[in-house]
Amino acid sequence: MKRIVGYISLLSLVLVSVVSCSGSAGKRGTKAVEDAAVATESDPRPAKRLIEVLSPADNASYVCTDRIVFSVGPAAGQTEVDSVQVWVGSRLARTLTTIPAMAELDMDGNPGRISVRAVAYSQASRPQTVTLFINLASDITPVTYRYRVVKSYPHDRRAYTQGLVYDNGFFYEGTGQQGESSLRKVEAETGKVISQVNLDGSLFGEGVSLLGDFIYQLTWTSKVGFVYEKETLRQVKRIYYQTQGWGLATMGDSLVMSDGTNVIWFLDADFNVLSSVDVWDNKGVVDNLNELEIIDGELWANIWQTDRIARIDPHTGKVLGYVELNNLLPREERDSMTDVLNGIAWDAEGRRLFVTGKYWSRLFEITVSPVSRN
Repeated sequence: MKRIVGYISLLSLVLVSVVSCSGSAGKRGTKAVEDAAVATESDPRPAKRLIEVLSPADNASYVCTDRIVFSVGPAAGQTEVDSVQVWVGSRLARTLTTIPAMAELDMDGNPGRISVRAVAYSQASRPQTVTLFINLASDITPVTYRYRVVKSYPHDRRAYTQGLVYDNGFFYEGTGQQGESSLRKVEAETGKVISQVNLDGSLFGEGVSLLGDFIYQLTWTSKVGFVYEKETLRQVKRIYYQTQGWGLATMGDSLVMSDGTNVIWFLDADFNVLSSVDVWDNKGVVDNLNELEIIDGELWANIWQTDRIARIDPHTGKVLGYVELNNLLPREERDSMTDVLNGIAWDAEGRRLFVTGKYWSRLFEITVSPVSRN
């Protein structure tokens, strides 16, 4: 897991992508990076190849709860290594004072693509760092869920649904496509659009979420979003971010944002970054996370270009289950414009789950139940 603590503006955020996983020691994929020392006028000691990391292999894959064997030895012909510091991410995990050496590394139980750095020290040379990466899969096998349709509702088939929120008998729906993007207040039972705000034709609307008395709406690649009064849909301010904008949800007093990768961002009401988490299942990284909803403490996410919703632990990024929604929209209601499943809304008071899709003619209330494990 990659976590950024503190209130950092997304405007100044530099994104680092983190990915992959599996369950056994993997094979070497890319060559480990060696930051060899370079002699300078202030420190004329020559560069030396001090150590060889014997395990783990660069790009090896494990389960996030594994204890990983780290093994290091002197480089060929090298006898002057005094100590080696072993860093796991930003954490100093071990200091080894006898080389060669072997030690077990605790991965803290969170999935992600993690750097492992060995920093070698010698009185005869400047320090040398060898960096490699390992992939940590989730230790949870996701549960597969099937669906049952409780009821269907009319939905504007001209709405390219990007975000969906339920509140007190109404849906607040964000739509996309340049020249078609909007924020709408829609009567849930009838699908009637009560009020609508259209975005500038250059913008591609994305996810929406309700926080307090305000609605937040993202755009795709413009790195700008909008905040509206819920009752009037009057725009009150803009928000800015450095990622792409995809899905948006509310968790407590915070906002939760996806950007089309496997990274989930947690933000305050002013769009300052509180933290982030990377989403993995037991087989690998889970990309293309799109429209979001928080349901009973879980983060539900549409996976773009699929009929699948991932149920995610928002604290660890581990996928707990997958809801398979194949054939939800009947074939006879599809046409050349019908696009993928997208749109999740939760009525917490009524315990109702709603889903729809881009240019779909129907919005569905469904229930889900476990069917099997993958």
